[in-house]
Amino acid sequence: MMHELEPALKKAMSVLEFLSQDEQARQQYEARQKFLRDEASMIEGAREEGLKKGMEEGIKEGIKEGLKEGEAESKRRIAQNMLSMGLDQDTIMKATGLTSAELKAIQEEQN
Repeated sequence: MMHELEPALKKAMSVLEFLSQDEQARQQYEARQKFLRDEASMIEGAREEGLKKGMEEGIKEGIKEGLKEGEAESKRRIAQNMLSMGLDQDTIMKATGLTSAELKAIQEEQN
């Protein structure tokens, strides 16, 4: 009957037979299995913690970038309003912090 079983099942049965005969071997086997389970659990826990921290950092960075983009858009709108009021470029650049090239690009968009 044993020869009809699949190789994996044969191996499992021979390991079981060996372990059932030798108490010390069984205890070593169980200790090794416990170690492997503990190690896998620890790795999984660390992976989950890493993912959580990565997500938190990504969200913080996204918010920061979003604020920067929003700030840049606000500066552009202020510059557009100041241009429509007829203010000179130096005043607009000082008030908004935009560069001469950025201000020229805004002017070209308005024309």
